[in-house]
Amino acid sequence: MAWSGHGGWHCCGALVGIVKNDPLLQVLKKTFGYDGFRPLQREIIEASLAGRDTFALLPTGGGKSLCFQLPALVRDGLTVVVSPLIALMKDQVDQLEAAGVAATFLNSSLKASEAKARMRGLHEGKYRLLYAAPERLMLDNWQENLRSWNVSAVAIDEAHCISEWGHDFRPEYRQLSRLRDLLPGIPVTALTATATERVREDIVRHLHLADPAVFVASFNRPNLSYRVVPKEKGVTQIAEFVRRRPADSGIVYCATRAAADRLAESLSGRGFPAKPYHAGLTAGERVSHQELFLRDEVRIICATIAFGMGINKPNVRWVIHYDLPKNIEGYYQETGRAGRDGLPGDCLLLFNPGDAAKQTHFIEEMSSPKEQQIAREQLRQMMHYAECPSCRRRELLGYFGETYPAPTCEACDNCLEPRESYNATTHVQKLLSCVYRVRQAGRFGVGLNHLIEILTGADTEKVRRWGHDRLSTYGVGRDLSRPEWSAIGRELLRTGLLAQEKGEFPTIALTEEGLDALRSRRVVMLTKTMARKPAPTERAGEITCDETLFDRLRKLRKRVADERGVPAYVIFGDTTLRQMARQYPESVDSLRSITGVGEKKLREFGDIFTKEVAGYLLTYPKVKF
Repeated sequence: MAWSGHGGWHCCGALVGIVKNDPLLQVLKKTFGYDGFRPLQREIIEASLAGRDTFALLPTGGGKSLCFQLPALVRDGLTVVVSPLIALMKDQVDQLEAAGVAATFLNSSLKASEAKARMRGLHEGKYRLLYAAPERLMLDNWQENLRSWNVSAVAIDEAHCISEWGHDFRPEYRQLSRLRDLLPGIPVTALTATATERVREDIVRHLHLADPAVFVASFNRPNLSYRVVPKEKGVTQIAEFVRRRPADSGIVYCATRAAADRLAESLSGRGFPAKPYHAGLTAGERVSHQELFLRDEVRIICATIAFGMGINKPNVRWVIHYDLPKNIEGYYQETGRAGRDGLPGDCLLLFNPGDAAKQTHFIEEMSSPKEQQIAREQLRQMMHYAECPSCRRRELLGYFGETYPAPTCEACDNCLEPRESYNATTHVQKLLSCVYRVRQAGRFGVGLNHLIEILTGADTEKVRRWGHDRLSTYGVGRDLSRPEWSAIGRELLRTGLLAQEKGEFPTIALTEEGLDALRSRRVVMLTKTMARKPAPTERAGEITCDETLFDRLRKLRKRVADERGVPAYVIFGDTTLRQMARQYPESVDSLRSITGVGEKKLREFGDIFTKEVAGYLLTYPKVKF
């Protein structure tokens, strides 16, 4: 098997001989069950093993963890992994132990006796990897420990937490720069899944990375599809969506705790068991709900943005945004929690332009005018994404400075079902003229909402006070509703005929191009607003297999996982099970060609899974693919 670069593994017999002569590939195959690296993994690993500081930006599901886990098995000594969340530490250690790797974590979830035993193991050199939170590493009594544990490398996961410009700034990450003094000469690898150029520079500077090797992978997640539909009856729409995906796990993101609670209760009442997750729950409730989700006892989590960064669940098949996200960076990371295993994932945004008011309310509560300005610009970009008629993948990648080369991605609503254009010249002339008349009359600009009040002939105190009821454009737009005018105004902002001026009160102004369009009365074509259509259940890129056998193997995996007290994906991922249900391995030896089956898992689980396949074939014939 080799990583195809397009969300999955493919067979490559020529690699068999190569593996035997390549030490890194040997470790990769023996421990993790893979014959080939994903894009940039080998380069990052080799730079780290050469002793260089390294910065790596790989998308969610791009295999960041392997970039420090595999070197830890090749080099001597202990690799210290800085991780921000308790759940993430436990999850990764569970998976490493299942693969036969000596790893541990230290955090507040452990009893004193457990922590003491693990500390003793660290002093005895029993572990190859240690996961810990940044604040614990920086405790005074830990400095001597770090010096005595033969630390040979440091990996800093979720490194964007160090930047105030990142979407998840954590002040305790700033202390990590002291590790350079505590462990001089030790290579440091900083890893993140999402960071703009400014955040990348912040990470390198604050961690004091010395002439780092920098690796930035494509932000493209080819296995994800993106859709935006008008939000009408949100709960009903989500219920329709999940009804067509009865076996799939997914996350619904909400803007508020109250919305997450209400939605989880509503979905559960309709027969779709769901749990809320947000900072308003007790720590015990959050842990319980997360465990139920990880172990597939509950398939739906309704969450605020508090949920997800510590989730390593690879078989999340869909992510829905019930409310408008506040920025594209957060939206990208949240959608990235779907399809981490490389299999297809669906990303659905339920869009109501009025949801922007919720985010605007949050923005107005910020104390810093500078923060407010940044947040307003980020919200404007998010609105642009939600309403744009062009390829959504191109829009997302463009935000991160990457160009999508293909004319169509064939995996977003705008590419699969392009919206029609219409001649909007008359309406555009009315709106552009209204902007011009307002400026001419009062030498000051107004916001889009006020312009719409003028066009629709609203009788408000401001309209009368400023004399805008006497303008020639007053009431000329009564043929359209306020939401229709709002949509036209936002599209003119996107196309550059209008501009939103910066400042505390973002007023609307004509651009040079807009003034030219007004004077020349040239034809302006706009895109019709999106229509509500159900998201398709067919997924491009799915590994076709015997679905009946896949379901039996999935149930077997669940039983084995429950016996061991771990999430099902720690035993085998969906990619592995789908390949079993395609290749029908009836002997333990034939499992070696299946992705994700390392030597330890082959010994522990090979017999039980191949017996399940053999038993199935006593009743059902093989399906030809």
